[in-house]
Amino acid sequence: MDDGIIMIMTEVAYLGNSGDCSLVMEHLPVEVIGSIPSRLGAARDVVIASATCRKWREAWKNHLDTLSFNCNDWPVYHDITTGQLEILITQTIFQTSGLKCLSILMDDVDEFSAAPVIGWLMYTRETLCHLQYNVRTAPNVNILEKCGRHKLEVLALAHNLITGVEPSYQKFPCLRSLSLSYVCISALDLSLLLTACPKIEVLKLVNPNIAMSDAQETMELNSSSLKEVYVETISMDKLTLEAECLEKLHLKDCTLELFELIGKGSLRLLKIDDVSAIHLDIGENTENLEVVDVSNFTVVWPKFYQMICKSVNLRRLRLWGVVFDEEGDVVDLETISASFPRLTRLSLCHDMREGVLHYGLQGSSDLKNVVVLELGWTAISDLFVDWAEGLLERCPNLNKLIIYGVVSETKTHEECNILADFTSSIVRLMRQYGRVEVQFEFE
Repeated sequence: MDDGIIMIMTEVAYLGNSGDCSLVMEHLPVEVIGSIPSRLGAARDVVIASATCRKWREAWKNHLDTLSFNCNDWPVYHDITTGQLEILITQTIFQTSGLKCLSILMDDVDEFSAAPVIGWLMYTRETLCHLQYNVRTAPNVNILEKCGRHKLEVLALAHNLITGVEPSYQKFPCLRSLSLSYVCISALDLSLLLTACPKIEVLKLVNPNIAMSDAQETMELNSSSLKEVYVETISMDKLTLEAECLEKLHLKDCTLELFELIGKGSLRLLKIDDVSAIHLDIGENTENLEVVDVSNFTVVWPKFYQMICKSVNLRRLRLWGVVFDEEGDVVDLETISASFPRLTRLSLCHDMREGVLHYGLQGSSDLKNVVVLELGWTAISDLFVDWAEGLLERCPNLNKLIIYGVVSETKTHEECNILADFTSSIVRLMRQYGRVEVQFEFE
């Protein structure tokens, strides 16, 4: 529970126990009361709370700063007509006087009329700092035009059409976080939108429909203030991101011919999940990388290693479901130990393709700082136990071992015996490492 609410409830309980419950509300400043429904957030709960007494109604009208309409919060949203829902939202919003955070998530509701939606935005835009907006309207409402040039710091848009971005007019001087999900936007407008946000630090793109002009081969995004970028479900030929202060980059479920990051070595986290990319370039200045997490990705290991080999500050390395483009590519512990001396968490998946184990035990150097080891397999076998034993021997200060595996729902008698033998082998192995906590994660 929020610390602020706990303090308020403690004061209410104290006043109530003093013997005169009728004085409880009178002792609480209306500003304090207003903070309670603000933490509730959901419009339904706020309205119910405001009906408690006159002072709560006053708090709602004058001191409420957070309001949320989510079609999943209340079944009634689905039982009434769209027109009735528009009236309900309008009446609720128009009884407030200083909203800072407004969330309208109605993706399961039919299209709203543009007029009431424009009314909500125009009424709140002078004070609004945080807007989550997932509303389909007919005709389309230009959110940027209605909310630009004001105090907005966080903007999350979904299922919207964004066109005709004018950075000189639709400027967001305070915006720090921008999230675009299932939006339709051109590559040029997306680039201009970043230009219109001089203080932006976080950019999230989820399954956007990005239109490229016939003469445009590469989508170029440029920001001197960006620190975190998350990109999911994008398919295009070339994407270039120029962000000199970028610290976190996460690519998920993307198909790219070329991805290029142009920065100044500030990147601390690189996460690649289920990405198809012929050419991936994050630059040569990777000294500050602390986390590298790669899964379900095809790599040419020598090239990938060349990108991250200077990451002497690397703390976490995860290579999971990685397909090596060259048959002879092997990631050996000697290389990991020498290149990443500060590594504390190592995650590897046992994978033998055509008789080749891509995560070998070559060398003799120990991983002295590794305290958490995560191991998994693509196919259960006795070889996994031998491999795991070799890794345990090379991690003298290990505290925790987590083993991940996949177990089919329908198992033959032979498969059950294999799993039983495997479990027994792991138990025998771990008796030698009584200090190490063992955890199993099966799916």
